[in-house]
Amino acid sequence: MTPDAWADVTGVVTAGGRSSRFGSDKALVTWQGRTLLACACAPLEAAAGRLIIAPEGRYHMPGWRVTPDTRPGEGPLAALEAALHAAPDGWVAFTGVDLPCLTRAYWETLLAARVPGMLGVQALDGLRRPQPLAALYHTSLRAHVTALLDAGERRLRFAVPAGQVHHVTGLDPALLRNVNTPADLPGAR
Repeated sequence: MTPDAWADVTGVVTAGGRSSRFGSDKALVTWQGRTLLACACAPLEAAAGRLIIAPEGRYHMPGWRVTPDTRPGEGPLAALEAALHAAPDGWVAFTGVDLPCLTRAYWETLLAARVPGMLGVQALDGLRRPQPLAALYHTSLRAHVTALLDAGERRLRFAVPAGQVHHVTGLDPALLRNVNTPADLPGAR
């Protein structure tokens, strides 16, 4: 894939959660020689812009700008809202710090699957469930996401209106491994 495929993309890692099930700040946990934050950021380095959604002063990654969550404690849909408003017009490659196995090839597969008229691209996992926490969102969703949050909705799966998300199959489900506890880290015993 050419670098131009990333020209209108802002890579976003949300890292503002409480890590309550993990027991410590999971963004700073080291796995395979890097923090989970670094693992989540690395596959998005080719993006034209790079944002971490987290409280100011909490994390630092060279080449990444920290943007505070505009609705702290409201979950990933609120983090997506902050990302959509902080990003220039185009696409947001949005993921959580707790998905350390994603690769650049994963993101490039989603980028190649963008379809005119669609506002989101999501992978389907091994059980054919959409994965909205490792997905592409178009910034034209700004008003829709804000309206959802204002109405009390907090579920990320509603970020894209029905019929406007393209689903991608055939990706390795191991890439979507979510780390909520220390035992969830790949290779943990």
